[in-house]
Amino acid sequence: MHSGETDRLNWELATELIVVKIRWFGILTGVILVEARSGLHNPSAVRVFLALGAIYATLDTVYYRLGAVFLRRWPLFVSLMESVFITLLCFNDAQLHSPFRWYYLLSIICCAIRYPRTVAWTTCGLHCLSFAGLAWALGFDRAGLASVAETVVILACVAWASSALASVLNATGARLEGLNEALERHRAELEERVAERTAALRASQARVIQQEKMAAFGLLAAGIAHEVGNPLAGISSLIQMIRRKDPNPYTNEKLELAERQLGRIQRTIRELVDFSRPASTARGRVRPVDFVEEALGIAKYYQRTKERAITTDVPADLPPVRGVRDHLAQVILNLVLNAIDATGRGGRIHLELGDDAGAVVLSVEDDGRGVAADDRARLFQPYFTTKPSGTGLGLFVSRQIVEEMGGTLTFRSEPGRGTTFLIRLPADRPDPPSIVARPALAEGVAR
Repeated sequence: MHSGETDRLNWELATELIVVKIRWFGILTGVILVEARSGLHNPSAVRVFLALGAIYATLDTVYYRLGAVFLRRWPLFVSLMESVFITLLCFNDAQLHSPFRWYYLLSIICCAIRYPRTVAWTTCGLHCLSFAGLAWALGFDRAGLASVAETVVILACVAWASSALASVLNATGARLEGLNEALERHRAELEERVAERTAALRASQARVIQQEKMAAFGLLAAGIAHEVGNPLAGISSLIQMIRRKDPNPYTNEKLELAERQLGRIQRTIRELVDFSRPASTARGRVRPVDFVEEALGIAKYYQRTKERAITTDVPADLPPVRGVRDHLAQVILNLVLNAIDATGRGGRIHLELGDDAGAVVLSVEDDGRGVAADDRARLFQPYFTTKPSGTGLGLFVSRQIVEEMGGTLTFRSEPGRGTTFLIRLPADRPDPPSIVARPALAEGVAR
């Protein structure tokens, strides 16, 4: 059912309660009029017609209780039945002077509040003709003509007034309905904005949590470097002192090997401290090869990295991108560590950089288990993770960082055959030098 038909039916059901009450008011009033008066033309017939009216009112009530309107599609047929019904009541009661003739007013009012104005005026015409026909059947006289004229005038006034009132009510209802729709629209927009602000707040909260974790990691790394660095420096000094005493070749070879391993430990600690230091937020031109190498330099210390084959295809002549180097290295590290966790022992991970239509494209591909179909829609949501000990912030923060730099982070995956994450960042190419046309020398200038 269309919305217009639904609205019209709702209006008719809303007015049907009034109509049902008016009908029962007429029946009860008619019973009182019959029983409280004498000298009626045929009181038994009036009681029969009132009983028929009660049956009709009962049907109307039952339909209303069922959410429908009795004889809804034939309003003029109902008006015609009411005209005949009221005319017969008048004929068997006190004829032209019967109080039942004012039932015409109730019929017109019911018709006006339920149907268009044309139906109400048509009903008024039917009632006037019906009452005039009763007067003609009884024989016109001066008193009868006056009664007919009075009734017709009153019916016309009531039809005009009730139709105007129904039009005002319909217009007011339509306006209220429009205002209600606008209110619902604004409510939906407000809920959408609240949801957007809530999502943004959660995103900011997740970023803060991740930054706090990195800061805590930085403090831990700095503490480890301080605690381990001093003993290492002492051990290195002892090795150098022993080597100055010119030991035998075997001992000298072992001391040199120990010194190289100490240097390796010191470099590892320096790299950890450099990576975990407070990140700079200053944007600048960054070479893709630099932040990729920095991320891989940290990833190699991950416990499971040695069990994976990591290959790269990173051209050194790619154009730079504009962003924060520390943030970009964090993104690459997150993707590489996820790839390591998604692959088994002997798994393959491949990083490839390329230039595509003015953008730098980086892909991190693995041959791991892939992303399940049920998890794809939630993959970048904060706190969603498939790892037993994961935080669910790595991919979320990575996408936030990439989008803040004007890029995109997407993925494609096939369960059981691996996943590929694609980062697309706008290249920061220098503007070509502008060529300024030099005016031609005027003729006569000294050569």
